[in-house]
Amino acid sequence: KMIEIVVSVCSIVQGTTCKDVRLTFIAESATPFECMMYGQVEIAKWSEGHPNWKVQRWSCGRPSQMAKI
Repeated sequence: KMIEIVVSVCSIVQGTTCKDVRLTFIAESATPFECMMYGQVEIAKWSEGHPNWKVQRWSCGRPSQMAKI
């Protein structure tokens, strides 16, 4: 099953520039515990590759639940 994490990040260089980033990964099941556990790992990986962005908050769920309308 896939889990989607929506991460709200703001630029360290331009503090007023913020955006939502969507990360999707595969887990055996999509429990809230797995989301908390794996979500932190995925966010850490993303953060390492984007050092000019600071994570403000994040949430997760199944991609179909998080889809924009």
